[in-house]
Formats: sequence, structure tokens, C-alpha cells
Amino acid sequence: MSKEKIEFLYLSEPDMIEAGVLDMKECINVMEEVFTLMSENDYLMGGPKGSSHGMKLWYPKEKRGRNMPVAGDDRRAMTMIAYVGGEYDVCGNKWYGSNVANRERGLPRSIHSITLNDPETGAPLAMCSGNLVSAMRTGAVPGLATRYLKSDSASVVGIIGAGVINRAALIAICESLEKVELVKIYNRTASKAEALCRELSEETGIRMTAVSSAEEAIRESDVISVATSGGTPVIIEDGWIKKGALIHLVGTASLSEDMYINSRVVVDNWNMHLDWIDDGMRHPDGIESLMASAPAAPLMKLYLEKKKDNADIVSLGDIITRRAAGRQRSEETIIFIAGGIPAEDVAWAHTVYSRALEKGIGQKLLLWEKPHWA
Repeated sequence: MSKEKIEFLYLSEPDMIEAGVLDMKECINVMEEVFTLMSENDYLMGGPKGSSHGMKLWYPKEKRGRNMPVAGDDRRAMTMIAYVGGEYDVCGNKWYGSNVANRERGLPRSIHSITLNDPETGAPLAMCSGNLVSAMRTGAVPGLATRYLKSDSASVVGIIGAGVINRAALIAICESLEKVELVKIYNRTASKAEALCRELSEETGIRMTAVSSAEEAIRESDVISVATSGGTPVIIEDGWIKKGALIHLVGTASLSEDMYINSRVVVDNWNMHLDWIDDGMRHPDGIESLMASAPAAPLMKLYLEKKKDNADIVSLGDIITRRAAGRQRSEETIIFIAGGIPAEDVAWAHTVYSRALEKGIGQKLLLWEKPHWA
């Protein structure tokens, strides 16, 4: 292989759309396979423990160097690597940069690209536009969790944040509920909530309404999804939350300590969050360094304070494989926290890449006819 011609497939965002990246039903099913593989330990992520969320550039708080960026809301650059086993048997990496100020430039907050590689040789298989891969897998995971953790009577959905992630999460949650009678959407910029209501109600036929407060979105909702970015986390009071509600935290939120302690807590991958704690503790600001960016940071803090322990926290994959129990009673309040797992990106990108190969979508690019030095 070392002396052979190597080509890889380049897939632009329009190519990814044509190949099916927006197929939410299939994305949820792929995420189910990924979580099963994680429970069976047939996956690997970065770091010596094989469970790292990723490696981040921590920009300095004060100006340093001629052009180095300064820390700000959601401002980071990060690489997220993984191997996914099973039928995927592929390595990959998601590289992204994030900056809330991108919106002023007409750009998404985060810009993602994904590479896929042969796990045996390291040869590149594909380079893909990653924004829709990332948004879809992030939204699909609350949908998957809803499939396993919802109450039997769940029919009202509350949405906090009307951005790209909750757009995907709402589609996935509705896909996973037997019936949806009402969706309530709150966003700090009301026009965004109104626009999302119009668009998705027309697309799905589900009744959706924009509301004027987080409280209004949460009260009487059976399934709640919080996905906000930058700034101060949304405050959620205990009294707003219906007994038996399922609360998805895909972004940061401020819940009371009692709510975490008295609720069932399920996470996407607890080993990853333990690794994340190590990252935070190496930062000069300690665990506080994660509070603005890691959805599980308040849970991590309770864990360090010994107010929650490993026995209190369940990984979703273990529920899917029946190594752990799912919902145990209808009035059980469940908090599901998703920090984002690189294995998800790799598996969904590989699925779309495979479809692109079948359909002849994308552009083949040459790495070399023959390596110059080998």
C-alpha cells in the first residue's frame, strides 16, 4: 500500500446534502449503533484513557503575540478524534473553530471539517464538510435518548434555544415520540423562535408556538431540550419542571443542586466526562474553566464534591444494551446530558461517505501517484 496511488473523496456541504446527511431517522439509528458499540467497548477516542472529548486550544484571556485570538464566548479551536468499530471500522477526526462573533460575518458560530482514514494504514478516505454532520448527530442523540427515556404519555415538548442544534434536536425528538400535541419554543431573540416555529410546523404538521420566557417553555412540558451557546446559561427553576419530565442538556443551563441530586442522571458517555474533569482540573481556573462550555460541568462539580458518585450516573449506551435500567417510573424526572462524542461524528460522516460512494457523489482528489519518500 505504501507505494500505491492514494486518492480520497472530497465532499462539500452540497455533496453531503445530496448524499443524505439530513436524514434524521437514519442518523438516530446510526447513533443507536454507536452507543451500542461504546457500551461494548468497541470504540476509541483520544488521550491515554481512550475517552477524551478532544484537544482544545485555550485562547489566553489577555492579548498575547501579534495576532493570537483572545478568549471569548464560545471561542475555541478543537480537534476530536475517534475510532469506531463494528461494521464502521474507521478512524476519523473532526476539526473545528468556534466564535460567537462569526454571526456578524454571516458565518455559522462553528465551522467544522471531518477527515476519515483507514485504521490500518492511516490513508485518507474522505474529507467532508462537517457542519451538518455535527448538527445532525448532536440533535439525533437527544432523539435517541427520548426513545429510551421518555414517559409513556409524553406529548408536549419545550425548547430553549432556537439555533441549529435545537432545530435538529426538535426534529429528532418528534421522530422519537409516538405523538406530539404541542411544541413551545423560547429564544432570547424572539424572532428566531417565531421563524423556527413557522418553518418546522409547516414541515411536520405539528402545532408549535413561540413563547416569551424559558419558564413558559418548560412548564407542563414532558420533554425539554436546552441548547444555547455563549453568555450566561439559562436559569431553570425546580418549580417549573413537571414530574416525570425528561430534560435534555445539549448546551449549558443553570439547574439547582437539588435537581441534580434528586433526579435520575443519564449522560452520553460518563468516561468521557471523567476525562473532561481531568482537563478542567489542569486549567488555572480549575473546574470553573468548563462551566461556560461543558453541559455536564455542574454535574462534574457535584461529583468532585462527592454529592454524586459513579453509581448515580448512567451512560446511555448501557441502557440501550440493557446493562442498566432505563426509565423506572412515570414520575421519575430524568436529566440527560450530552457533551458531544467524536465517535458520533465519525460514524455519521462514514455513513454519508458510503452513500456518496454508491451514488457517485463528490470529487476524488489525489494525495500521490507514488510517495516521494517512503
